[in-house]
Amino acid sequence: MTQSFSEFGLRPELLSAIDKAGFSAPRPVQAATLPAVLAGKDVLGQAQTGSGKTLAFAAGCLQALDVSLNAVQAMILCPTRELAEQVAEQCRLLARDMSNVKVLTLCGGQPMGPQISSLKHGCHIIVGTPGRVMDHVQHRRIDLRELTVRVFDEADRMLDMGFADDLAIIFGGLQRPVQSLFFSATFTPATTELAQDFLHEPETIEVDSAQRANVSELVYTIDDDQRFNALKALLTTEQPESAMVFCRTKRTTQDVADMLAAEGFVVAAIQGDMEQADRNRVLMRFASDCLNVLVATDVAARGLDIAGVDCVINYEVSENPDAHIHRIGRAGRAQKPGVAYTLMSERESALLAAIEIHTKQDFKKKGAQSLRFHANRIVEPDYVCLSLNAGKKSKLRPGDILGALTKDADVPGEDIEKIKVQANESFVAVKLRSVKRALKLFREGKIKGKRVRAFKL
Repeated sequence: MTQSFSEFGLRPELLSAIDKAGFSAPRPVQAATLPAVLAGKDVLGQAQTGSGKTLAFAAGCLQALDVSLNAVQAMILCPTRELAEQVAEQCRLLARDMSNVKVLTLCGGQPMGPQISSLKHGCHIIVGTPGRVMDHVQHRRIDLRELTVRVFDEADRMLDMGFADDLAIIFGGLQRPVQSLFFSATFTPATTELAQDFLHEPETIEVDSAQRANVSELVYTIDDDQRFNALKALLTTEQPESAMVFCRTKRTTQDVADMLAAEGFVVAAIQGDMEQADRNRVLMRFASDCLNVLVATDVAARGLDIAGVDCVINYEVSENPDAHIHRIGRAGRAQKPGVAYTLMSERESALLAAIEIHTKQDFKKKGAQSLRFHANRIVEPDYVCLSLNAGKKSKLRPGDILGALTKDADVPGEDIEKIKVQANESFVAVKLRSVKRALKLFREGKIKGKRVRAFKL
């Protein structure tokens, strides 16, 4: 197995950026796919979100980039805005030591005007969602004559969301072959058929089977009317510092989150009806260890960049075996062991049997009557997430926030966790004991000579 990124023959600027980003050695998906990607081959890869595939295809896009040519040379399509923004950020991170690489994000739900203006100035790499990119292509705002590589990230999810026709429209006018990289969490007949439409003699690579083997699963048999009691008892019995609870519907997702909050859990829901800003704040709290339990639907959770959780709990058995695989893939990612629990009533036994057949596993089953809820065993986070009303557009950097907190507010460095600076908003996780001092700084002091307001999420 490849032990160093230098073995791939990457351009020095990429190697430098990878080193600065703290990637010490290639992860399995990178070691498996980079040789084919850099050789210009089409790739059909099975890999889940969080496996590290973004670095592989982003490095491939940047390796062959001609920066002197101000034209779209790579296009990366993602099913959701969150994933597109994360991929674009990774591209910019890897391009930090290359001069003047322009990465443009084109997503639905965002104002059209600024995107049109940016396209007029040109860019090298487009990262976006199919619907919005198709809109720009149809209005001839995007010129793909210099395109050399296209990436379909989370292709199965794009199919689920009905983007197949959009993809055909976007690339229908290509005049010459381009390298195509197709990543899907599962190889269903539909995704395989779509891949055949876009790939030419691809190298097929499967990289997630070992990851699934690193997750132990246990099924608790329950009565339907005891489902919530079993959930809260399980959370206080296992006491995970981070847990994702999966539900089938948006209504159930919100109801479960509300009931857990009423019991004293630090919890939030994420589902499709939420505003983008609210989704971002919930995800930032969870990623910053300021939120212990995240309740989600399958659709809302796909494409989220969450590094891994202690456990996954299936509040209801999934109606789709592939969705079950996606769910448990959130536990123990990046070679860390994880555990997944499923609450199953008698009427769901056929659904579980279908999952066992699909995964070729016989899950261990146990009665939920062995679980007991203990209110005094509810795990609470050590950090609180603060939202700041300034970001990159105000020239604010993570170092500015860190410096102000440690020097001006006298907050110990070990009390500051993750700092994330976005366009107009920033987030910082601060230990409970230092929250008052941090808020006082933002209430009475300044950062870079400017007032910055903050509030607890």
